[in-house]
Amino acid sequence: MTDQATILRGLVVKQLGEDETVGPERKPPRARTIAVTSGKGGVGKSHIALNLAVSLARMRQSVCLLDGNLGLGSLDILCGLNGYWNLSHVVTGARSLNEIVLPGPLGIHVVPGASGIVEIADCPEPVQREVLGQLNQLEDDHDFVVLDTGSGIHHTVRRFLAAADVVLVVTTPEPTSITDAYATIKSLAAVPDLQIEVLVNQCRSSEEARRIIDRVQVTSRNFLGREVASAGYVPTDPLVPQAVSRRQPFTVLDEHAHASRALSQLARRMKNLAVSRRPRGPFFAAVRERFAKKAA
Repeated sequence: MTDQATILRGLVVKQLGEDETVGPERKPPRARTIAVTSGKGGVGKSHIALNLAVSLARMRQSVCLLDGNLGLGSLDILCGLNGYWNLSHVVTGARSLNEIVLPGPLGIHVVPGASGIVEIADCPEPVQREVLGQLNQLEDDHDFVVLDTGSGIHHTVRRFLAAADVVLVVTTPEPTSITDAYATIKSLAAVPDLQIEVLVNQCRSSEEARRIIDRVQVTSRNFLGREVASAGYVPTDPLVPQAVSRRQPFTVLDEHAHASRALSQLARRMKNLAVSRRPRGPFFAAVRERFAKKAA
C-alpha cells in the first residue's frame, strides 16, 4: 500500500517537471555597474576599483573591470598584466571584445582602454550595433561591471558616471581632495535615481572619516538638495605601496590586512545594494546614447 509521503513526493516531482517544461526560461539580471571616480588624481581611485573587483570575486561574484581612464590606464600594471589591445581596437574592427579581455586576479576579467567607448558615436550605425552587441554580452555575462574612470569633473567622464548604477566618489582627507570630490558630486546632482556614495581613502581613523563624510553629506544636502551615502573609509596601510611594487592587488597579497578588510566590507555593501535597488537600465546602451546626443 502506497503511503501518503510517497504520493506527495510524486506530486512534487510532477509539478516541478511541468514547471520546467512549460514555464518561461528565466534570464539572469544584467550586471550592476559601479563607477569609481574622484575629483582629482592621486587619491588611490584605481587601487579602489581593482581591489573592489577582486573582493567581489572573492564573494563568488563574476566581475568585469573596465579601465576607463582618459589618459594612460594603470590597471594592467597594478595587477601584473600586459595588454596591448584595447577597446579602441574593437571599435575599429581589428579585434573582437573577447580577444582583448585579460584574465585578472581571482578570475576577474579586465578590459583595457574602456574610454574607447566614446569613439562609438562617430562610427557608422552597423558598426555601432556590432560593438554594442559585444558590450551587451559582456554585461549579460557578469554580476558586476566595475569602471575605473578619470576625474569626474571632466565632461566626458560625467557621461559614463550618469549611466552607472552606483557612483563611488573617492577622496582623501586633504582639503583640496574633499573640495574636488564635492565638485564631482555637484556635477552629478541633477541625474535622477543615481546612487552617489563617498569613500574616504588613506584615512588615519574612523573619526576622521566620519567628520569628512558628514561634511560632504551636509553640504550636498543643504546646497544641492542631494543625498549622498557613506561608503565608509579605507585606512592608511603600508601594504598598499608593497602591492604596487609587486604588481598585485593588496587584497590578494594579504586579505586580512586593514585595507583589505575595508575593501571586503565595501564589496559586501555593493552586493547588498545590488539586491535592494532596482537596476537603472543597460549601462553600455545608455553610454552610447549619451555620446550620440552630444555628437548630434
